[in-house]
Amino acid sequence: MTALVAALALAVTPATASARPGTLFRENFDRLPLGQVTAGPGWTTDVSGGSLTVEPSRTGHGRELRVRTTGNGRAFLVLPALNPPGNSFWVRMRVRVAAFPTAPDWAHWTIAEASGAGSPTLVRPIGGQYVPSAGANFYGVGSDLGPTGDWTAWQTSAPAVAAQWRCVEFHLDATDNRVTVYLDGVEQTALTVSTKHHGGAPGDFLFPAFDTLKLGWQLYQPDPVPSSYDVRLDDLTVSTHRLGTR
Repeated sequence: MTALVAALALAVTPATASARPGTLFRENFDRLPLGQVTAGPGWTTDVSGGSLTVEPSRTGHGRELRVRTTGNGRAFLVLPALNPPGNSFWVRMRVRVAAFPTAPDWAHWTIAEASGAGSPTLVRPIGGQYVPSAGANFYGVGSDLGPTGDWTAWQTSAPAVAAQWRCVEFHLDATDNRVTVYLDGVEQTALTVSTKHHGGAPGDFLFPAFDTLKLGWQLYQPDPVPSSYDVRLDDLTVSTHRLGTR
């Protein structure tokens, strides 16, 4: 572990989190200087073909994180020292994606990814895909590199709407390797996946021992349309319990 990452890991203290019991991490960007950012209290970044910038909020109150990528680049805020009790946690964040891909067919993107040392499995609790037959993008839970393979269980009941702020919540529950998603406070039951019920190859979907969480944007196919992506994040919270939209 580098000295920088070690220092950031130690920074995840009540000063970073709210005083509410059960809060593991909180960031609203309001205390960070404006401009490009590579690290913050308790977090670092993973960027290739993109950038992360702290900017004034478009609502006129506080600040927000602007995530920009080109092509199939990536730009993530990373929690490098996640240690959730019972390997389970809730995340709430506010997200605005200016435009979703319209090409190539089945273009796949990720907003959140959780992983753990000792396992290749990447759990993607919120992402989505462009479905050419519908001419639209839909949210889905997914995974890659584990025994169930590369999959995104998108559902037409959860359309991904561009240029609109959404309150996104997800719960990773290790008791049944279950991922539950809420959009603007409404549970998206069709998106739920678990040990036996998922969108991958036959076999059990199993969580790694989580130690890293990434929040931001990645699109995996080359030469997408549009050729660049603008995503805004705000009010990020990781907790042992659900916080809801308040």
